[in-house]
Amino acid sequence: MKKDKLSRSCFSTPVALIPSPSFCFPTASQAAYFSQQPQDQVVVSGQSVTLPCVIVGYRGMVQWTKDGLALGGERDLPGWTRYSLMGDALSGEHSLLIDSAELADDAVYECQATQAALRSHRAKLTVLVPPGDPVVEGGPVVKLKAHTPHNLTCRASGAKPAAEITWYRDGEIQESAIYSKTLMEDGKREAAVSMLPLVPDDKDSGRTYTCRVLNPAAPAGRQTSVTINVQHPPSVTLSVQPQTVMEGAKVLFICSASANPEITGYRWSKGGIPISEANGDSLEVTVDHSYFTDPVSCEVSNSVGSTNVSTLVDVQFGPRLLSEPKPLVVDIGMDAAFTCSWTGNPPLTLAWTKQGSSVVLSNSNTLQLKAVTQEDAGTYTCKAIVPRIGVAERDVTLTVNGPPIITADATQHAVKNSKGKLECLVGSSPPPEKIVWTFGDVSLSAGTSGRFTVQTVTSDRGVLSSLILSETHAQDFELRYNCTAWNRFGTGTALVILKEQGGALPMLIIVGATVGGGCVLIICIITLVSLCCRNSVKGELGRSNSCCQRGGGLHSHCLVTYRDRSILDAFRRELRNLLRGSSN
Repeated sequence: MKKDKLSRSCFSTPVALIPSPSFCFPTASQAAYFSQQPQDQVVVSGQSVTLPCVIVGYRGMVQWTKDGLALGGERDLPGWTRYSLMGDALSGEHSLLIDSAELADDAVYECQATQAALRSHRAKLTVLVPPGDPVVEGGPVVKLKAHTPHNLTCRASGAKPAAEITWYRDGEIQESAIYSKTLMEDGKREAAVSMLPLVPDDKDSGRTYTCRVLNPAAPAGRQTSVTINVQHPPSVTLSVQPQTVMEGAKVLFICSASANPEITGYRWSKGGIPISEANGDSLEVTVDHSYFTDPVSCEVSNSVGSTNVSTLVDVQFGPRLLSEPKPLVVDIGMDAAFTCSWTGNPPLTLAWTKQGSSVVLSNSNTLQLKAVTQEDAGTYTCKAIVPRIGVAERDVTLTVNGPPIITADATQHAVKNSKGKLECLVGSSPPPEKIVWTFGDVSLSAGTSGRFTVQTVTSDRGVLSSLILSETHAQDFELRYNCTAWNRFGTGTALVILKEQGGALPMLIIVGATVGGGCVLIICIITLVSLCCRNSVKGELGRSNSCCQRGGGLHSHCLVTYRDRSILDAFRRELRNLLRGSSN
């Protein structure tokens, strides 16, 4: 030790953890002062840190405060196991050593020389805390539903400052993440969250997503990886073999499906009605026309959901009636419309015709008739034609209300002095309210008047009115007979003339002439046969015999040659043929 001109004692003594190697202490006449004071420092949790404090010219008590709380005046700082004072107290060295810094050490520190009323600078000790291993929700295998939006979430908690989070997909950085952070309950550490929006597809299944976190306390960072398992309801394809069949044939439905996770069941239905006996991936049925319009459905399920696929069968079938035409009754002059609906496969052709005519009136479902007349009344046919398959038809009647229509032969016959009858048929709609026969000065609608009686009979054809004469007289053939009918639409009239018909004599003449002609024919044939005899023929002995008629008979010794016998047989056959013809 030596004294300088300022009466100051100087020591060159190296002190551990103190940056300056030399200290100077004033003499008793000088005031104490800090030659080293603590400064703000940053330390990573778990590391040790020293806050320097060197006071020159002071021999009294020195203490440290932490956020204003005195740590105590002893150098071993009882109660603070990781805290201690470092250096030579006689040399004024009172540095604070904090071993294995913790978050609780994050505070404001001050070195105080209480007896000299000295206080150092206030020093802020910041303790950095590295983030823990990041946690990805749902990991290590995250199950996602295909085509459903999802936020892949990574959390990094307990860091100070908050961790930065970066996403990678199969090593490629992802920029679309949404980052947020919140202060934890201790008021110092922070929790960070990063959400990576995804709309996963089937091809994403098996991809690796990595969440990497870092902060100044962990510059190398930490990371956690997860694998994406994209789950989806079954993908279904429904086919039918064969696609085109005739009604009554068998077809096979095949329901092909792929799913993640595995398929749990199949359900079949037709037209929305379950087919209870079907539960596998195929269905064999015998089809009818309904399979052309009612779809067959296959629903495949797994734990994620279900998929329903439907198909129709191209069933070829003949015409089937969907709506039958209804008979119509309309007044004359009004419009009429018939409708009939058919189905068939291949597509059918419709044709409307009227019975008694081949003219096609319409090819649509509806037949329109404008301002109908009584001639339009009748039966109409709606015909459906399915090419190469079949034909079907339905008949429907049109009744036209109008004035009576009377049908009668203009000339009718009767035999004089015998019973006679005149007829007229009223075939219109509505039925006649009254039918009257008028002739001479007689008018008769029903019942009997003298020799005349009116009878009325109703049939499918209409109302038949008959004027019956119990006995015809000569003057009856000179009259004109008028048949008149009434209904609410008007009247109708037919004029009839009665002509006299001949008696039975002409017929007797015809029969007599026929019988007489037959007799004459028979006589001629007999005469012709008798001429076949010859006066002489030659026998087998060379003797000539005579064949002659004596007393109207043939001699027994007359012989007939083979040639003459053949001629006779020919005449006999001719005679039989003629007799047979006359009898017919």
